[in-house]
Amino acid sequence: MKFFIFLVLITNLAFADNKGLEVAKETESRDSGWVNFTANMKMILTDRKGRSAIREIRTKNLEVQGDGDKSMSIFDTPRDIKGTAMLTFSHRLNVDDQWLYLPALKRVKRISSRNKSGPFMGSEFAYEDLSSQEVEKYEHVYLGEESLNGAMAFKSKRIPNYKHTGYKKQIIWIEKDRYIPLKIDFYDRKDSLLKTLTFNNYQQYLGKYWRALEMKVVNHQNGKKTKLLWSNYKFDAGLKDNDFKPNKLNRLR
Repeated sequence: MKFFIFLVLITNLAFADNKGLEVAKETESRDSGWVNFTANMKMILTDRKGRSAIREIRTKNLEVQGDGDKSMSIFDTPRDIKGTAMLTFSHRLNVDDQWLYLPALKRVKRISSRNKSGPFMGSEFAYEDLSSQEVEKYEHVYLGEESLNGAMAFKSKRIPNYKHTGYKKQIIWIEKDRYIPLKIDFYDRKDSLLKTLTFNNYQQYLGKYWRALEMKVVNHQNGKKTKLLWSNYKFDAGLKDNDFKPNKLNRLR
């Protein structure tokens, strides 16, 4: 009897691990094939006293078959950081490549992998959050199903496989019907809850691809918040690999 109970426990654990990976793969699969798109983004930074600052950003995104995606963010406002640009080459297995152009210094700076857990441009998003979330970057552990804001969701634990992460783990909720993320809890290296990212106001494009028009991060440790408001999505924008070159960052307008 003890052996039977032990066997059942092992079987359940194996199922949980496989189910977590299965959900992650299906989520990625349903969001594949968009090729490229551009969008506008308004970033609202709010400090613990409720004071806010607004930044307006243009983004360009390129899907890469067999590897992580490429993305670029260009700041248009406020005036003191206008022209700042961030370029990210995500990878499935290798360390992501990231570059930041700072107009005040007139140079392109490569972001060290050791610094990617740091905050991006004063927001509650880390540099590592800006990369596409490839399945292979994490170990996936299925935690079950849970109702979230009236929708049933798969709940899984993601443990980063890459070095120099600021996270011990992440708990993610994926809506069952559409396989879209609803919420992610990020835990720091001490395994304390650091921040929560929520995805709201989803809209579908091309009859297939879902995009959250609002993303909000609340930092539970410092009381700060960052909200991203997305608009003007344009798919099939004609972007090519040549549009995503580090040596072009200082010539963007």
